[in-house]
Amino acid sequence: MFDLGWTELLVIGIVALIVVGPKDLPVLFRNVGRFVGKARGMAREFSTAMNEAADEAGVNEIKKGLSAATNPVSTAMDGINEAARDVAKTIDPTKFDPDSETGKLAAERAEQAKKIQASTARAAAERKAKEAADALAKAEEAEAALKTESKS
Repeated sequence: MFDLGWTELLVIGIVALIVVGPKDLPVLFRNVGRFVGKARGMAREFSTAMNEAADEAGVNEIKKGLSAATNPVSTAMDGINEAARDVAKTIDPTKFDPDSETGKLAAERAEQAKKIQASTARAAAERKAKEAADALAKAEEAEAALKTESKS
């Protein structure tokens, strides 16, 4: 709003402390805070009223028309994107007729995905088991080496 930094606020606070005094300073800051809050509220109400008036006057439609006239490709892409979003909302990809080709393909793909997940999980488990066995073998070798060193 006023674009004040921390140093400016510190200077204002010190000057206020000197001019007003430490006893009345909290009351002054409270009143300033209330004033700023009221000013923000009034600005918010004004902004909302102006936006509502612009909507009633049809400014948004004029703006869309002007943007369509200046950049028709972008406007066409916006229309395509909106249509795609509408279609995506209405279609549920998990609900196909199981007897149709699409339903058969969806079921086949779901089965293949489950097989891939299972084989990936098995491979990961086998890899972890091998790593654990290797770590155990290394630990046993290290323990055996310690025992032979301590006997020497």
